[in-house]
Amino acid sequence: MTPPIQSRLLRRVAAAGLAGAVALSLSACAQSERDNTGSQSGQGKVGGTMTFGAAGAPEVFDPFYATDGETFRVTRQMFDGLVTYKPGTADVAPQLAEKWEASSDGLKWTFHLRTGVKFHDGTDFNAEAVCYNFERMFDQKGAGQSESVSTYWIDNLGPGFKDGAKSALYKSCDAPSADTAVVNVNRVTSKIPSIFGLPSFSMQSPKALKDFDANNIQAAGDSFKYPSYALEHPTGTGPFKFGKYDKANGTVELVRNEDYFDSAGKAKLDKLIFKIIPDETARKQALKAGTIDGYDFPAPADWAGLKSDGFNVAVRPPFNILYMGITQKNNPKLQDFKVRQALAYAINRQQLVTSQLPEGAKVATQFIPDTVDGYNTSLQAIPFDTAKAKSLLAEANATDLTVNFYWPSEVTRPYMPNPRDIFGAISANLQAAGIKVNPVTKPWNGGYLDDVDEARADLFLLGWTGDYNTADNFIATFFGNPENRFQTKFSPWGQELADRLKAADSEPDATKRNQLYQQLNADIIQKYLPAVPISHSPPALVVSKNIQGLVPSPLTAEDFNSVSKT
Repeated sequence: MTPPIQSRLLRRVAAAGLAGAVALSLSACAQSERDNTGSQSGQGKVGGTMTFGAAGAPEVFDPFYATDGETFRVTRQMFDGLVTYKPGTADVAPQLAEKWEASSDGLKWTFHLRTGVKFHDGTDFNAEAVCYNFERMFDQKGAGQSESVSTYWIDNLGPGFKDGAKSALYKSCDAPSADTAVVNVNRVTSKIPSIFGLPSFSMQSPKALKDFDANNIQAAGDSFKYPSYALEHPTGTGPFKFGKYDKANGTVELVRNEDYFDSAGKAKLDKLIFKIIPDETARKQALKAGTIDGYDFPAPADWAGLKSDGFNVAVRPPFNILYMGITQKNNPKLQDFKVRQALAYAINRQQLVTSQLPEGAKVATQFIPDTVDGYNTSLQAIPFDTAKAKSLLAEANATDLTVNFYWPSEVTRPYMPNPRDIFGAISANLQAAGIKVNPVTKPWNGGYLDDVDEARADLFLLGWTGDYNTADNFIATFFGNPENRFQTKFSPWGQELADRLKAADSEPDATKRNQLYQQLNADIIQKYLPAVPISHSPPALVVSKNIQGLVPSPLTAEDFNSVSKT
């Protein structure tokens, strides 16, 4: 029997997500409406090509090694997980597993699998494939264990790997029958089954993983060299298959999987193309010119104009956080709580929200949105106070503070619609408090993420759109490992914070767990402050009027198999 996964905290975001779907009027119709000509009532014809404007290039096509939204947008179309999320919501729903249940002690999860499912290479999906995937993820070696490479494993099923298994959440996988897979864990967690809907934990063809040496990750200077599987041979069970990646033209082409196991979920488009257009203005011009059919994260100032021009603009509910990260590794002064407080007081976040972010954005008081259980309603935003910032710097003997402040180019994120302008506003605030700022900018997938993940930045702009609806998915992702991008291991409380986060996630009683997170949210701001929460921002999605069936997701995790083009 499936456990009660449609919980109260998930339903709250589900309602908001469905509201966005209704606003766009693009939701897909039921399979029963398909007629024998292959078309759907009100959905337009089956066939054709949709071109979507992407803000950045995918880093890899192996979702296990991916860390960013532009990569996941592509891989999500090619791969399925054991579970998924209902379109337009954050509710967990069956996918490759039809149902599941947990043991009474919460340490064994049994997944009952669909039968007759094939990977794109024609091999069978079954319980042995499930266990091969988990063991492949668990058995990373060398560079594969890097925080920059196996981020989602470390943050969700780790932090350890097979050669350090005692620290991992994941324990083992058993396949008692072809259609039954059992995932064993070392402790109770609020994450399961939700995490198995994350793209990183999608099921991939064991044969392709073996044939193309998928685990052969090599360090290459400040970056990594990926095997051919991750670059040319991604092989899942999803509604689209990998076609080609034309780097010269900046396009990724996917083609319909004619053998998709779910007839109701079979892609309607013949092809789905992602056209990489880093500049937001250029994406808007391409949409108006008809060379693309849609793009994500249109500038808030453009929403009204796009609507008046006949385009469909959907505003998703804010399920994200923008923060200014603080790395404690390189600059000892940043290990001082008073210095980190000074940085927080120096930033005029209300003005930033008003001037740089869309209507509906709000100043963040903590590192989770207010729709997530564990949110602390008593916390107030750290006020803007330049004089207080200067005073704290003086108390810490840091009036000569100099920071390397990183911001990303060639990207637009749901929580950060214009990185250059947001950086400019925050940088000006810091300089007004007497802090010397050395600006550093790199392309999002051209060095920025690598530098941030390897803790080379003193300050950096980053954020998070929730993968699923738990407090753990936000704050434990950021601070659950003392060797994170903030390098909290350099502070005496770094391990304490990680241990408290693990204890909260392992608390089986929901009421007690929420209380633990509420106290954690207060202490993270008032005792630790490893980063500065900035804002929550509602991102939008825009498509031309001849695109139907695209359901906007509060997780910014849209599936394109429901899309048709008239």
